[in-house]
Amino acid sequence: MKLNVRYLGRQPYEPVFEAMKAFSAGRDEQTVDEFWLVEHDPVFTLGQAGKPEHVLAPGDIPVVRVDRGGQVTYHGPGQLVVYLLMDVRRSGSGPRKVVSAIESAIIKVLSSYGVESCARPDAPGVYIDGAKIAALGLRFRQMKSYHGLSFNLDMDLEPFARINPCGYQGLQVTQLREFRNSVQWDEVSNRLLECLMEELGYNERTDLPTGTTWLNL
Repeated sequence: MKLNVRYLGRQPYEPVFEAMKAFSAGRDEQTVDEFWLVEHDPVFTLGQAGKPEHVLAPGDIPVVRVDRGGQVTYHGPGQLVVYLLMDVRRSGSGPRKVVSAIESAIIKVLSSYGVESCARPDAPGVYIDGAKIAALGLRFRQMKSYHGLSFNLDMDLEPFARINPCGYQGLQVTQLREFRNSVQWDEVSNRLLECLMEELGYNERTDLPTGTTWLNL
């Protein structure tokens, strides 16, 4: 299967969210799937069924209601976010298999750094000794997916204390820097991209030019 990859750099959340929705609404059977890799300005996002009481004290960080699954999470500098804009039917897969494949890809990346991690059947994401290092939240519409994953690399974790992460009171959050002296966003993103392609069945990749052209999808 073919895949287009866009590296968006650091961006505010809402323009990317609007571009995701526009891409998904405008795609057809011939549209090539895309992965968007991005680092966001600080923001809390609350899923479509998310409960506002899980946002404890947002302070000066904006809270954006979105249409993905899940509760509340935080995005900010030093975190790798990957949006997966896929036609799930192409791989003969389904939502649960997609989620499992994403978790497996993150687990493989962590293992390549000598870090043991696992998924949990009761709470999507990837965990190290009970602390969450990666969160998942997707929207499936007519078997087309958007939104995706966030992977904590080297960031300020304080904002997670302002929420109940993913709706779980007291859930501990961690990041790769706790286990590695040096963490390079580009290096981790390349490893994760390779693992995602393998787990999700992509064998042909095109890196699209960087810049702001994605805003006009």
